Amino acid sequence: MSKNYKEITLALAGIAQATRLVEQVAKTGYVDPDAYKCAIESLLDLNPASTLAVYGGDVQNLRLGLETLRDMLKGQHKHQDALRYGFGAMHLQKSLGKNKNMLNILGNRLTQAAQQAEHFSSTHENVIANLGGLYTDTISTFRFRIQVMGEQTYLSQPRIAHQIRALLLAAIRSTMLWRQLGGNRWQLLLQRKIIANTVDELLRTKTH
Repeated sequence: MSKNYKEITLALAGIAQATRLVEQVAKTGYVDPDAYKCAIESLLDLNPASTLAVYGGDVQNLRLGLETLRDMLKGQHKHQDALRYGFGAMHLQKSLGKNKNMLNILGNRLTQAAQQAEHFSSTHENVIANLGGLYTDTISTFRFRIQVMGEQTYLSQPRIAHQIRALLLAAIRSTMLWRQLGGNRWQLLLQRKIIANTVDELLRTKTH
């Protein structure tokens, strides 16, 4: 397996996991706790030792994202909203990459959020509210917006709104990593089979 494709696939799974969780919480009010913790913590490790370290050092942490990515690559229509959010994250990350001032603000405030997480926990509501506020202050100022579809009962709750914004931020963070590793949208068309095979191999990886 090409190491590069393995890493590109891990980052794609990071995007798929975060956007699948957005879809999940917007429609059901619930998030898978382990997958959610992995997505949020991917925002807080600002100097990871490796691509896998971004996701807690264990492929199993990305199982939800890998399974979602596998379904998407097979052309299944189970997670159309998550797919749309993923392409939205790619679009927003491109705009963010051109805005050095906003990147600096994100870096500084993510450092503060990481310190806050040490006092509480990574998924504590204070940390999530902070990350949600960061999304509002930065990414939400772009002209392009991701329209999240779901149950109004859940979407109107501030706690869930913060979770959604924090997860969209995590999707953008994984998109940034994906591009740094050499990922691009052409691969999703032209190298789909290689990526799909890599997903299957990663899903067969045993936890350590």
